[in-house]
Amino acid sequence: MKKTVIGITVVGKDREGIVAVFTNFAFSKGGNIEKVNQNVIKGLFGMYLEASFSKTIDVKKFDSEIKSLAKKEQMDVSTHHETNSQKNIALLVTKEPLCLETILANSKSLKGKISVIIGTEKTLEPIAKKAEIPFVAVEEKIQQDAEEKIIQICKKYNVDLIALARYMRILSPNFVWRYPNRIINIHPSLLPAFPGAMAYAQAFERGTKIIGVTSHYVTENLDQGPIILQDSFKVNPNDTLEKIKASGQKLEAETLLKAMKMHLENKLEVRWRKVHIKSKGIR
Repeated sequence: MKKTVIGITVVGKDREGIVAVFTNFAFSKGGNIEKVNQNVIKGLFGMYLEASFSKTIDVKKFDSEIKSLAKKEQMDVSTHHETNSQKNIALLVTKEPLCLETILANSKSLKGKISVIIGTEKTLEPIAKKAEIPFVAVEEKIQQDAEEKIIQICKKYNVDLIALARYMRILSPNFVWRYPNRIINIHPSLLPAFPGAMAYAQAFERGTKIIGVTSHYVTENLDQGPIILQDSFKVNPNDTLEKIKASGQKLEAETLLKAMKMHLENKLEVRWRKVHIKSKGIR
């Protein structure tokens, strides 16, 4: 009999004994703890645990009971179930269109549904409207306020995967911990070289002969999450920075799309901060 795996994310104010509260709950329901990761930053506690159940479990009842427990403990808890049903995708954007256009043009190849596009401004809203996908502008300048809105939007659309399609904001631990290994970013360099927003300019100034892009899962550490895919292109010494950017942005879009496909086909597994590609995806 195939076991049921439930991912549980807990975020809230750190205090003694909170890990035991939720691991004991999973044990009490017949679960076996397969993964547990926890972090504390400036009094903010985040934990992700996976519990497997070899016997039939009422998932809706489990969700209801753990949410009641979370309310009692004053923690924010969400659950994630790996199923064969279609995954819901949220695309986070700013104003660069190529990544978004590439993903939308190839959306039928994804084993998931692009349920919502969230922008820091309204520049790309016409593209979303043309594709008949809901677009929500979250224009709050304070990132904490913006993230609170994005969290509510993701809950509304029951989002399974978040893709940062040139989203030009840094996500806080409070957000990232809620979607462990379910936020994919594209970065314009072969990480760990040239982190930050000005990667192409840094590569141009250093005269590198090969420039690349990196798709990776997002963690609380900027540009240091587990690497999924990397690709590169050769640079001619006479190439301008504008030509390099154009080549890079095209490759960014293609590499982000590939990473999304692999994630949605359950071909990726993170172990010890490294992404391992399974020989066969779970169908």
